[in-house]
Amino acid sequence: MNVSDAIASRISVRAFKPDPVPGELVADILVRAAQAPSGGNLQPWRVYAIAGQPLADFKAMVAGAPFGEAPEYEVYPPNLWEPFRTRRWQNGEDLYATIGIPREDKAARLMQLAKNGQFFGAPVGLFFCLDRKLGPPQWADLGMFMQNVMLLAVERGLDTCPQEYWARYPKTVATFLGLADDHMLFAGMALGYRDPDHPINTLRASRDGFELWGELRGFA
Repeated sequence: MNVSDAIASRISVRAFKPDPVPGELVADILVRAAQAPSGGNLQPWRVYAIAGQPLADFKAMVAGAPFGEAPEYEVYPPNLWEPFRTRRWQNGEDLYATIGIPREDKAARLMQLAKNGQFFGAPVGLFFCLDRKLGPPQWADLGMFMQNVMLLAVERGLDTCPQEYWARYPKTVATFLGLADDHMLFAGMALGYRDPDHPINTLRASRDGFELWGELRGFA
């Protein structure tokens, strides 16, 4: 599989099969992903992969704290403006439409949101952390590392769902991982084999055309 195909076929999967993923495969993906660039070669990422009984124990902890905690950071700016507000709104509508949940059914939408806390049934949960004294450039570096993980997963027949959802559970995650006080959680990720029959996995998030966000200057 070439890189273009991996990019085109990657989606955020929200329903996984329970089939286990070998630890050797997960480790290989993470090691290869660490070829991601980072300014000054700081390599700011710190990654935890959990599966099996530890994953089950963690899910039980999250189930005991259903309303979350004070987040480490705001995933979205307050009072989101256009065009970002509409993009986010439309993506949510498209997602819930795949599973037949109307906007007025708030309880069903909250139940679907809570499935983040179970990694959507994936057999592997990943947590991406970094030293809290690092700044936005290193956050961008960590994002490139995560992108590598997602594309390498596709190459190996796996799927992922990156989850900033975990920003609302920083204390629970830190306690479970034994994360040092000088480190913070950035995001999580579900990893496993997608359920090809679940309708939620039919979602393909829309993308604006190049003319709305890009320019070419000086080309013949």
